[in-house]
Amino acid sequence: NYSLLELSDFNQPLLKRMILEAPGTYHHSLVVSNLAEVAANAIEVNALLARVGAYYHDIGKMIKPEYFSENQLVGGNKHDEIEPSMSRLVILNHVKEGIELAKKYKLNPAIIDFIPQHHGTSLMYFFYQKALEEAPEGEEILEDNYRYPGPKPQSKETAITLLADSVEGATRALSDPNPGNIEETVKKIINNKFIDGQLDDCNLTLKEINKISATFIRILSAMYHGRVKYPE
Repeated sequence: NYSLLELSDFNQPLLKRMILEAPGTYHHSLVVSNLAEVAANAIEVNALLARVGAYYHDIGKMIKPEYFSENQLVGGNKHDEIEPSMSRLVILNHVKEGIELAKKYKLNPAIIDFIPQHHGTSLMYFFYQKALEEAPEGEEILEDNYRYPGPKPQSKETAITLLADSVEGATRALSDPNPGNIEETVKKIINNKFIDGQLDDCNLTLKEINKISATFIRILSAMYHGRVKYPE
């Protein structure tokens, strides 16, 4: 726990780099860490490990931050200019580069586990669909080529981070993040991950998954609460 508390210090070199080089990813990681910590508390697993692991889960995005939507400013999406197969490589590489960075900075292996496991073997659905639409007639696009290499989450803490990462991105993309839409989105995302087998190796029970889902809905609904419109 002492080493985890040291890694949670925002003066840590990797976190300081992320603030400067990938501020959108840094903010995303903070939200994911909040979600992961409260969900871990709800099912009584190591909340500090979940929080700190979530801080570092996306450090690989610092290598090419402009290719990830949360860091893209005015000027369009870099992926509009390249083939889906190239987009796939850039997105896949953030996991490999994250592990290399973590080892370079001598992070604890328990934290490094969060980097590949927070995606498991999930499908990069957006780029897979784009590849299908743009493929010449008769060309086969293999779904497995658009999946992360894994492994699937091996602990409850990494599984919570996988779910928190997915629901954070999906709710941020909602045009109207009201409580009803947030609840529907969170349940759909978690159900899809369950059906896709991403939670097969982590021993989460259905009761725990329901608790995690309820926690995410409560926190995200509070984050996106409505505000009073002030007069001009």
